[in-house]
Amino acid sequence: MCGIVGVFDLAGRRSISPNIIQAMADALEHRGPDDEGFWRQPGIALGARRLSIVDLAGGHQPVTNEDGGVAAVLNGELFEHEALRADLEGRGHRFRGRCDTELLPHLWEEYQADMFGRLRGQFALAVWDARQRRLILGRDRFGICPLYWTRQGDWLLFASEIRALFASGMVAARADGRGLQDFFTFFALPGPATCFAGISALLPGHYLEIHGDLGDSRNGTTYLSDRTYWAMDFPDRGHEVAADRNGLTEEFAAVLHRAVERRLRADVPVVCYLSGGVDSSLIASLAGDVLGKPITSFSVHVRSPAFDESRHVERAARHLGIQPITTKFGPEQLVQTFPELIRAAEGPVIDTACAALLLLARDVHAHGYKVALTGEGADEWLAGYPWFKAHWLLSLLDVVPGVPLSALARRAYTRLMGAPRSTWNHYRRAQRAAGGANAWLDVYSLMTMSRLRFFTPEFQQSLAARCPYDDLGIDHERMRRWHPLNRSIYLGGRVMLPGLLLQAKGDRVAMHSAVETRYPFLDEEVFDFLARLPPRYKLHGLQDKVILRRVAARRLPAAIAWRPKAMFRAPTDSFCTAELPPWVDQLLSAESLGKSGYFATEQVHYWRQAFRTLRVGSYQRTFTEMGLVGVLATQLWHHTFLDSGLCDLPSARMTGAAIPGSEAKVVLAS
Repeated sequence: MCGIVGVFDLAGRRSISPNIIQAMADALEHRGPDDEGFWRQPGIALGARRLSIVDLAGGHQPVTNEDGGVAAVLNGELFEHEALRADLEGRGHRFRGRCDTELLPHLWEEYQADMFGRLRGQFALAVWDARQRRLILGRDRFGICPLYWTRQGDWLLFASEIRALFASGMVAARADGRGLQDFFTFFALPGPATCFAGISALLPGHYLEIHGDLGDSRNGTTYLSDRTYWAMDFPDRGHEVAADRNGLTEEFAAVLHRAVERRLRADVPVVCYLSGGVDSSLIASLAGDVLGKPITSFSVHVRSPAFDESRHVERAARHLGIQPITTKFGPEQLVQTFPELIRAAEGPVIDTACAALLLLARDVHAHGYKVALTGEGADEWLAGYPWFKAHWLLSLLDVVPGVPLSALARRAYTRLMGAPRSTWNHYRRAQRAAGGANAWLDVYSLMTMSRLRFFTPEFQQSLAARCPYDDLGIDHERMRRWHPLNRSIYLGGRVMLPGLLLQAKGDRVAMHSAVETRYPFLDEEVFDFLARLPPRYKLHGLQDKVILRRVAARRLPAAIAWRPKAMFRAPTDSFCTAELPPWVDQLLSAESLGKSGYFATEQVHYWRQAFRTLRVGSYQRTFTEMGLVGVLATQLWHHTFLDSGLCDLPSARMTGAAIPGSEAKVVLAS
């Protein structure tokens, strides 16, 4: 992967200073330490930092077509680039090298926006067509590669990370309450809202089309359109594929094998993350088949009895003939690494395991590797999370038509959890916006309790008219035709996958150390195959990931293939120990909470003590701890990017990042 940046004049052809595009690219040096490149014309400038993985000597960016009329930059990998190149050469196009980025100008010439239907892989890209004065920004189907954009007056800027937008000197850092509301609803940032006002995340499966030379952009002329080129879809309920169990298992084994083979294509060695669970163990096994030898693997040892999976890693490693390189992680490493995690993620983070993966990627880089396979996507497509089972059990209560016993049970449970009285009203509103009952709503309603508990009344009121689910772009009519399980799978793929697993737990922590992560379960062919399966091959009673486990049982010991799901987690109560660095109490002091203005001081101080009375391991305690981590993470984010006076830690401004016009003010961007 790489880091890409650009500036476009919406009103004309003004010259863009090379210092601006250079500063933006410099802010992304960690993403691409191997090379940099720039391309400028009146009114447009593109830049790239490169992590060399394919065509190491010849993959310099930006790239152009033969006459220089189309230019492009790419972050990511097009795994079918050789077949695409052969097709284009047959149509008369000529190439200088064998890097996948060079395909983009020619694909645009040949197919225009229809080119997105031909791209397979993980990517964020920009294509500039000088003849049409048109800029295209695009992102892959599942949101593996990030891309952010902002309009500043008559200028449009884009970048792989938000810090590059600030480095331009043209973008001020201000808080956007919508992003914080999303974070305290989903414990993720699914987009398009970010935590920064005026800065949007391009959604997965979308492209942005921007036309130039349409006159003064302030006169209301339409010059920019956000288009969908792909969206998750499932068969109508009852129309899923009909085939025998053995045949489908054989077919899925072949589909997954091809997905792994594609992601091993590189001119540098590829390694694997190994957790000891069925997902990563199966990927490592298939990779060993493709390579003809065991794949080099890395794992995390969480030093906590409740989260230690080292014995499972050892069992898988022995079977696969692997000696994994292990990263040690405990409460001390979490507290030490958390400020760096927030800087890397550019937003608050609740999932403390993200810090462990940041250190894991650092170890991968330290051992000289650039690419790692990982198992994200299996739990999303195959109902691997425990709340899918809980949702199924609750649905059994609805045996009497018109009597919503499951809804009554959910309401009673939220009361037992100590939820504020308004929680149920928020749940019902979210259910309508999400297209009906959904396994993810059950867990998100518990997270919403923290928003209702900790936000100040003023901050709550400023967001009262907005429902975070409304911005997800859900097609309710299409969704109602799916099986209920597929509705839940869709919501996880729209929210958790791009908003956390591929962001703060994926790209941002990996590319912080110049490591590209690749995801066989997010292969387009894998998704298409699993989407059309009958639900019983995904979740059958209380057995999750049914077809995946059947494939794994042919290659792995039963203790791995049928091992119950264990989410990769790290302790959330590490910030509540007796010995903490001063910045924790400083950020949660009445003075700092008052400066940021998001959280009610009395509630934060009360729950910092009261959560200890809750039973260890209970959902009530877990989600209270998560809420407190969210408060701390938000305060740390605010200090890092908006106001350096909340604690003694260095902020982005103090460490030299160019963030002009920073303000502590919270705005609701339209």
